[in-house]
Amino acid sequence: MRRPVALRLQAALGTLALAAAAGVVLTMPETASAAAGGATGYATQNGGTTGGAGGETVRATTGTAIHEALCGRASSSTPIVIEVEGTINHGNTSKVSGDSCSTAADKIELKQVSNITIVGVGSGAVFDQLGIHIRESSNIIIQNVTVRNVKKSGSPTSNGGDAIGMESDVRNVWVDHSTLEASGGESEGYDGLFDMKDNTQYVTLSYSVLRNSGRGGLIGSSESDRSNGYVTFHHNLYENIDSRAPLLRGGIAHMYNNHYVSLNKSGINSRAGAKAKVDNNYFEDSKDVLGTFYTDEAGTWQVSGNIYDNVTWSERSGDNNPAGPNPQSTTTVSIPYSFTLDDASCVPSVVSATAGANKGLKVSDGSCTPQNPDPTDPTDPDPTDPTDPTDPTDPDPTDPPSGTNLSIGAGADGSSKASGTSYGNVRDGDLGTYWSPAGTTGSVSVKWSSAQTVGKINIREAAGSEGTIGSYRVLNHDTGAVLASGSGAGVISFSPVSLEKITFEITGASGTPRIAEFETYGG
Repeated sequence: MRRPVALRLQAALGTLALAAAAGVVLTMPETASAAAGGATGYATQNGGTTGGAGGETVRATTGTAIHEALCGRASSSTPIVIEVEGTINHGNTSKVSGDSCSTAADKIELKQVSNITIVGVGSGAVFDQLGIHIRESSNIIIQNVTVRNVKKSGSPTSNGGDAIGMESDVRNVWVDHSTLEASGGESEGYDGLFDMKDNTQYVTLSYSVLRNSGRGGLIGSSESDRSNGYVTFHHNLYENIDSRAPLLRGGIAHMYNNHYVSLNKSGINSRAGAKAKVDNNYFEDSKDVLGTFYTDEAGTWQVSGNIYDNVTWSERSGDNNPAGPNPQSTTTVSIPYSFTLDDASCVPSVVSATAGANKGLKVSDGSCTPQNPDPTDPTDPDPTDPTDPTDPTDPDPTDPPSGTNLSIGAGADGSSKASGTSYGNVRDGDLGTYWSPAGTTGSVSVKWSSAQTVGKINIREAAGSEGTIGSYRVLNHDTGAVLASGSGAGVISFSPVSLEKITFEITGASGTPRIAEFETYGG
């Protein structure tokens, strides 16, 4: 159960000039945007996870500035909230030294530190080919960030190929509303998206997206590394993952209300005496979503309320022991914290509307309805933003677009689709065909093999469904940046941007939307 907690962020006026000289900017409490709601799951145990609550708030636009903020504290445990905006990469990240930090040049290093929040703000925070490493640290919050394409081989390399990695006596970490993604598996140079090893405990991963990777993540680096555990995974999307969703060696993990799509080889791999509590998840178009795989050291599971939609199961033999085709509980797990389950049938739509960076920190209220945790959430679009639909200078949404529709002949995909519909129907030039999400919310994207400049889109609803679309966001899928937000279909304009993929995300509707065409134009 999500319990709102007011995070008290205080910054002294006298420190502003000093921070600016160091390459970072301190903001006043009213402009800070840390976790709008409190931690959930196992991160609430062992004293709780509050991150940098009560500390100064620092704005950083480079990796070096993040390290400077850590090193500029009075001590390694002085609370701090680091607001991050922009793309953080190898080119703007260097090692910084100080008594309150231990940083590195090839990753964001949180080593031997505590009481820290890193939160994406504004147009979004993207850690591009640069991983986040947590070692010998505690009370850490990472929220509303995208970490992508971190490699362990090839160039450049970072963090052993892990998007977020934790090791060596780590306690109380909450990663929330984040997007972790790769572009392939180990043969392409990538490793895990979310790894925990060597005595890492009391961790929660919530409302996040993990996709396009050979390995989703692990808890325990080997069969003998059984000192990890007490990990919660809830309201996450695992999409196009080969295995490790997650791999659990020893310890206890709780997985509830997650949406698993295209787990290609195996999913939740409980082994080496591990216990997995698996509640009200939705498994779709996947293989061997639960069991003990690639070892003869078995783990156990307790299952309840899950939906298995087009899931295939392999035969049991040797070190391959899937839980299906009719998964039954083999253990019992007592959960020490309170939580509210969404019905598994609505998990795809709830997760689609809430999970990932730049979703406005929306959460579920336990009745299959996404909601904002705080109506004054400072990560919401700026009301003075010229892309705001209430801005009187916005173009008339009924103005017909001119120029070439770049969507014709492009590719398309999305978060979900209703039976009988296709993503490709939104870019075929045919108003008689359409895409619908599997529910009232969801997203559809148009993509190209090379970057295109787009400054205007036109969303055409199918005949008979006009006016169904309520609130929406237009996203630069490459960076996660919000290009526009508003309500209703029609022409939507924004500052032209070069991108390879653009996403139209429906966050509210009066029924099941039907998008006949998602047209894109240069400006």
